[in-house]
Amino acid sequence: MRPQAFLSRLWRDEHSRAVIVQIVAVVLLFAAAAYLVRNAIVNLEAIGKGFSFAYLWEPASYDINQHLIEYSSRSTHFRAMLVGILNTLLVAVSGIVLATVLGFLLGVLRLSKNLLANKLAQVYIDFVRNVPVLLHILFVYGIIINTFPTTREAMSLGNMAFLTNRGFFVPKPFFEPIFMVVLGILAAGVVFAIWFRRYASKIQKETGKQYPVFWILLGAILGVPLVCFFLLGAPITFEVPEFAGFNFTGGMVVRPEFTALWLALSLYTAAFIAEIVRAGILAVNYGQTEASLSLGINRGKTLDLIVIPQALRVIVPPLTSQYLNLTKNSSLAIAVGYMDIVATIGGISLNQTGREMECMTIVLILYLLLSLFISVLMNLYNKRIRMVER
Repeated sequence: MRPQAFLSRLWRDEHSRAVIVQIVAVVLLFAAAAYLVRNAIVNLEAIGKGFSFAYLWEPASYDINQHLIEYSSRSTHFRAMLVGILNTLLVAVSGIVLATVLGFLLGVLRLSKNLLANKLAQVYIDFVRNVPVLLHILFVYGIIINTFPTTREAMSLGNMAFLTNRGFFVPKPFFEPIFMVVLGILAAGVVFAIWFRRYASKIQKETGKQYPVFWILLGAILGVPLVCFFLLGAPITFEVPEFAGFNFTGGMVVRPEFTALWLALSLYTAAFIAEIVRAGILAVNYGQTEASLSLGINRGKTLDLIVIPQALRVIVPPLTSQYLNLTKNSSLAIAVGYMDIVATIGGISLNQTGREMECMTIVLILYLLLSLFISVLMNLYNKRIRMVER
């Protein structure tokens, strides 16, 4: 067959033509992207900048008020980037946890037959959802700074922890080597808890027998490690913060910038999650609730065993979007001086080095990877709980 006839036959076939068009579109898209990148690099070289990430190994020469790893102004920009990434992850993870708990609670309250609880939840949701998240962050930060006591008038909690408008100062733990035994027992308890929860669920489905899952899991994860901790002589010591000069020294501190950002993002996202939860619960046929109650199952068990498992299939997909929104909204941290990835490598490092393209490329890629990671985890969970059709 001649090449012209073969190509003509491929083009006339609807499936082949669709594949060819898609291939050509992808090639053109990558070609356009390559042209733009090359053009940017050429223009940067023309003004004497070039395109290089060598600046990451130069001294950062600026301080970061909160860091989860060792850092000083003599550390490199790469080290500052790592600090910013960890600070972003800290806000994202802690915010997702708190927002999920508050969101589920508010969503259930919105369906409560108690008029006061229902209306209070509705007012909160309507107010929070219709105010920009940046205003929430500034509002919470203003409350902390202006209403919490100064360091000289710090609110003492048993002379161990101190609450001020400069932060919440708490004892810093130091672990002895034998503490690893306690961590090992804790890890074993978590593994046992996962196995037992699945085992109890399987027995309940097959025989209807219910185990006290909550108390057994609580004992495995918390009770047994605590007993071992005290039997081993409590192998942990604490460095208590002390007031010296104009501020506290020693211990650890939870900065007001982190607290404001964490609370504001959590409270804001919880309002959206509440409506998702409410919609998910309403999507479950009420006849199943009535059938459960008619069998003598109380409302708490009905919600836990019948309604919520089915509602999760509706809740999880939009819930993923809210987790992504919370993570991306954390980039507003610079408004209150919290040093996340945008404030470090995308802010101070950018201004000091003049490497706009390189810095913003790093920030964009990091947020992309973080968002994709969250999406993958939530999609795996959604696949696990989805309804299996027969």
